[in-house]
Amino acid sequence: MNDIRFPVPVRLRLATAEERVIANSWEALECLAQWPEGARGRAYRAACRVCRNALDGWRRPQEARRAFVKAARRAGLLRSR
Repeated sequence: MNDIRFPVPVRLRLATAEERVIANSWEALECLAQWPEGARGRAYRAACRVCRNALDGWRRPQEARRAFVKAARRAGLLRSR
């Protein structure tokens, strides 16, 4: 397993009004497993695939982060800075 940290952690705003910080592909996959049912579209599936591939060493952490951010943005979970 090749779980390299994201260059910059991703901050999510969850339904419970708490913030969650995702720092690597493994944490991203754990978070994606709890994703809202209504937000499990194409971006969600791509993020799952790219994060798994990053763990296997087939994709770079930057690619996994980019896919995860896209899915979070589509789901309305990305926290604005």
